[in-house]
Amino acid sequence: MSIIITDADAERLLSIPEAIEAMRLAFRDLSEGRAVNPPRLRYSASTPDPTRRYTANIHAGSVESAGVACVRAGSAFTPNQSPDGRKVTIANDVNYTVIILYDLRTGEPLAFMHETYLSGLRVGATSALAVSLAAREDAEVLGVFGTGMQAVPNCRAICAVRPIKQVRVYSPNPAHRAAFVKQMAGETFKTIAVDDPRAVVRGTHVVACATNSKVPVLSGEWLEPGQMVVTIANSDVINARHEVDEATFARASEIIINDWDSVAANRQVELSEPIAKGLVARENVHELGDIVAGKARLKRDPDGIVFYKNNTGLAMQFAACGAILHRKLMAEGTNRTIPTEWFASGKAHI
Repeated sequence: MSIIITDADAERLLSIPEAIEAMRLAFRDLSEGRAVNPPRLRYSASTPDPTRRYTANIHAGSVESAGVACVRAGSAFTPNQSPDGRKVTIANDVNYTVIILYDLRTGEPLAFMHETYLSGLRVGATSALAVSLAAREDAEVLGVFGTGMQAVPNCRAICAVRPIKQVRVYSPNPAHRAAFVKQMAGETFKTIAVDDPRAVVRGTHVVACATNSKVPVLSGEWLEPGQMVVTIANSDVINARHEVDEATFARASEIIINDWDSVAANRQVELSEPIAKGLVARENVHELGDIVAGKARLKRDPDGIVFYKNNTGLAMQFAACGAILHRKLMAEGTNRTIPTEWFASGKAHI
């Protein structure tokens, strides 16, 4: 029997600490050869509507320790620019994305999951896992660039692994800053909106960039000794993005990424170019899973700057979280079921 897991189920049943531990499990498995996670596939295609292009975003992978594999198939549209260069707004803009969770023992589909809530949570939980491994233990001030869908879970997850007392947030839109502060009301930390991006960095212990920007929002010249930087915007085969400048890479004593394969496969030039220019030594770039598994160790220089580049989304993140959600929802009971025999097609020939 397959079930449907909604965004509401994910928000209700999966806590931030559980998501962080799921990421720890997945990245350890990846380092130890028990997780499979090829780089994501993206492509863009023209459509009969000249104002928009079709875009696909596809992940696949498995986590042996969680007993599951998954495929995430994203289907959406991006706007073309108008002839005068202005951005076109897409009417009825909907993201039709589904995650299919499979049982590694039987190969059967276990669940069809919504991805919107889980997508933000797994990114935030992975950022928090890196912070738990690399940031100073007494970090009390977090600076956040961005106020959108990814900023909220990244902020909450990072604050779950360090004793953060104050969050400073910047967005070029004052209304968005005010809305973010309102959304964070009631948390264990105080959130302050700032109107100067330098104030996000000045005197903070962790700086997190969670934006959709294609150009740098953080200057490496602003960084101070002992800080940790987290970024989530990355280039892919469709778009080149630089959320921070090359000075940020050059000043980092150590850099952590999710996986090397995606750097080449997804044309992540914001990392590959500083390496090619000699600004970054490849031996100072570590995969997160190797740090979790103890295969790589950080130098822990109190004056060094650690840069975690959350450089790609991985299907195994959805698989590890999906396993928890499936187990909880099955124990709870649900009438949103699909007969497994609908998907059986005889002996597979691959």
